[in-house]
Amino acid sequence: MSFVAAAVYFAILASAALSVYLKARQSRAARADRDAPPPEFAETITPQEHRRSADYTVARMRLSVGETLLDAAISVAWLAFLLGSLYALLAQFIAPGLTLSVAVVVAVAIVDHLLRLPLSLVETFGLEARFGFNRTTPLMFVLDEAKGAALWLVFFIPLLYGLFFAARFSPDYWWLAGFVAAVALLLAMTVIYPSVIAPMFNQFTPLEDAALKARMEELLARCGFQSGGLYVMDASTRSTHGNAYFSGFGKAKRIVFFDTLLRKHSADEILAILAHELGHYKFGHVRQRIFQAAGFLFIGFAALHFAFERGLGGAFGLPNDPGVIFVIALMAAAPILHLLSPLTNFLSRRAEFEADGFAKSIYGEEPMVSALTKLSRDNLSTLTPDRLYALFYYSHPPAPIRIAALQEARGA
Repeated sequence: MSFVAAAVYFAILASAALSVYLKARQSRAARADRDAPPPEFAETITPQEHRRSADYTVARMRLSVGETLLDAAISVAWLAFLLGSLYALLAQFIAPGLTLSVAVVVAVAIVDHLLRLPLSLVETFGLEARFGFNRTTPLMFVLDEAKGAALWLVFFIPLLYGLFFAARFSPDYWWLAGFVAAVALLLAMTVIYPSVIAPMFNQFTPLEDAALKARMEELLARCGFQSGGLYVMDASTRSTHGNAYFSGFGKAKRIVFFDTLLRKHSADEILAILAHELGHYKFGHVRQRIFQAAGFLFIGFAALHFAFERGLGGAFGLPNDPGVIFVIALMAAAPILHLLSPLTNFLSRRAEFEADGFAKSIYGEEPMVSALTKLSRDNLSTLTPDRLYALFYYSHPPAPIRIAALQEARGA
């Protein structure tokens, strides 16, 4: 076994071990404080609700540990023997060239997804159903899977052909062209996703509550936000979880509220949530995320160029086919991204604090505190997360920390 292969195997297994350790910590933290909510939530979260959120967290961690172990086992299996066997099988029917390279990636993606599908079924129809969140029917699940697969094939097969053709046509500079194309696609998706892709999975209808809409439009005008519309998404057809977001770019910006959120929150709370989302716009967080993604893409394409140039497949005793190298590079990148997650989460959490502060400046502290409390309660988010686990897995600060930050100026 080459040093490179040994390093990749070690990274995959070490990342999995770290993940299991962190999830065990999260489970212990939830169980340790299961019987009573933190004192600051004693008046807003009942002991029964807090116990239920703790039980949900523990159950999610158990399932997540299973997913982590399965992911590691599948990744090692691909690199050790499955990828070589699959390549040999495809090579019996497809001559070496672009089509074989693309076929390898597509076949790996399909088989890999099928191997992981059972745990997805357990999560949707087991865990989420057990705690009253799931409303997805088996037919809906199958249709979502079919739509997702069709979209993946339509979008990514042409991209793979383009990528591998460029690598053959210009071995030294293809990765720069690939990087530029990937950033262009990233920008295009901010427009395509809300207007074309998202409606394939959910219905989006204009907000009908005239009084609430008028207050929202007044807030948008105050913030100088030109919206492409205020929409309600039928999230309740699949889950009872609540959320809100804005998507798109430029004139295509849309503000979307889950119907589940609108049903459970007061008008002031909804407006505070909207103000929070507008805070992301005001502070340029969407633009910052695009720049961050572009930075990761640049590093990723540079690393892929290096892998192609050095013949990464040979390090695993596999053919140096571009498709094979592409798959190996993706699997080697996963543990690296895991280790970088504290940095990316730090940037994301900082943005959330800034958006919370903006919402407070618009509507005051109480509506935002009340909205965060309800979101935590209704989504069964633990109020006592493990700090180290949160460092790796929380893109948003835990609700108690966000609420404490909102109340800090008052207490000063």
